[in-house]
Amino acid sequence: MRVSVTEAKAQLTELVRRAEAGDEVVLTRHGHAVVQLVPVRAALDRPSRRALLGAVRAAAAIKAAPGPDAGRSQDFLYGDDGLPR
Repeated sequence: MRVSVTEAKAQLTELVRRAEAGDEVVLTRHGHAVVQLVPVRAALDRPSRRALLGAVRAAAAIKAAPGPDAGRSQDFLYGDDGLPR
C-alpha cells in the first residue's frame, strides 16, 4: 500500500495497524517512496538467546564430527601394494 505523507498524517493509527499485521506500507512524497513502515521485532530474552545459541552450537558440533583425513580419503581405491584396484 502506498500513501502520501500528507494522507498518512490523518490515518497514521490505521497504517501502523496494517504494518503490524504484515501489510507493506510505503509513504511517498511527490510520488516517490521515502519511508516504509515495518513492525519492530521483539528482542529475545536472555534464556531464549541462550537456548538458541545452544542449539546452534549443537548443530555445529554434529557437522564438525571428525571424518576421514583428506590425505587418506581415496585409500579405498588402492590395494595394499599401492596400485589401483
